[in-house]
Amino acid sequence: MVFALATRLCGPRSQLGRGKPYWAWICSGADPALSHLFNTPDLWGLSTDPGHPPLPQAWAAGSPFRPPCPHQGGCSCPPSPGPISTARLALERSSSAQEALHVITGLLERYGQGGSCREDPTPFCYHNTFLLADRTEAWVLETAGRLWAAHRIQEGARNISNQLSIGTDISAEHPELRTHAQAQGWWGGQSTFDFAQVFSLTQQPVRMEAAKARFRAGRELLQQQQGGITAEVMMGILRNKESGICMDSGGFRTTASMVSILPRDPTQPCVHFLTATPDPSRSVFKPFIFGVGAAQAPQVLSPTFGAQDPARTLPRFQTQVDRRHILYRGHQVALGLMESEQGQGQQLRQKQRDLEQEGLEAARALLAGEWAPPPQELGGLFQAFVERESRVYA
Repeated sequence: MVFALATRLCGPRSQLGRGKPYWAWICSGADPALSHLFNTPDLWGLSTDPGHPPLPQAWAAGSPFRPPCPHQGGCSCPPSPGPISTARLALERSSSAQEALHVITGLLERYGQGGSCREDPTPFCYHNTFLLADRTEAWVLETAGRLWAAHRIQEGARNISNQLSIGTDISAEHPELRTHAQAQGWWGGQSTFDFAQVFSLTQQPVRMEAAKARFRAGRELLQQQQGGITAEVMMGILRNKESGICMDSGGFRTTASMVSILPRDPTQPCVHFLTATPDPSRSVFKPFIFGVGAAQAPQVLSPTFGAQDPARTLPRFQTQVDRRHILYRGHQVALGLMESEQGQGQQLRQKQRDLEQEGLEAARALLAGEWAPPPQELGGLFQAFVERESRVYA
């Protein structure tokens, strides 16, 4: 996972920060106005396109934006965006959570969704669900092909985790959502319409049981902290391995994590804490703030491979390359020491905690008006913490 800062030449936002695999436009990210957009993939549900198999679908991997039809010439599927390319486009084109919802649903209506979601010769596709938040409102958006349902979060806390979770509490929906369900025989039209129930498979894969348990655990952890949720609390939840929220088994690992503070006061900056390394339970959340001095930290940029990149050559992903950036490599060495050298490992972990606490204290002082650094220093905050973490591992 690479954290990339982009300066755009068009659209409502001039800066965009995103955490993404180097080879894809997939991301969770933030910009100065929308503040936060989070995406969780891998939805198992009913397809909304006639003749298409249940989701997720295996698409042949040509381009992440224009995957070939999975039916081997059996239909004329239109070009579809990659699995989470819409997250990046929403961040670029939106200035509020509601605008982001309109951008994503508009893209779904025009292009659908598809494309391979992993760097592997065997393609794998899924449909998506999103958490969209700005300073004043937040939405959950869940999709099934071109169709979708959205819930505006009015109070409390909300989580998503690899499954449909919007039931009868629908705030907005695709105009053909219910008629399509009736036409397919999934809903009779008389009972209360429950999106998650209607659009989920009756016989779900075994892996969905783990997703359900992870969703329930996340909801319970948030409810336990209701009324007292802070950035530190959210970091603790993202580090919870017992629930499966923090993954490091079964072939999966939490790649990178992000926690954002979005003050309602527009005069205060939003503060985004990013690990830029895998396994948040043994990573450092570092503060990032958009501003005049915000610049890309080279230590968290993946190496480039030009025209020989397996993501660019066709067929794609036939070979493997080492995409780990400098901080990632140092972090991996540190993880090894934490596991093999108890004394040295404990010292490294304590240094990580101390550095993270410094970042949290800096954010607290900034938002409390106790610290007012010049723009260049504020914009370079993330870079400074990345450099300090790199020295810890060196």
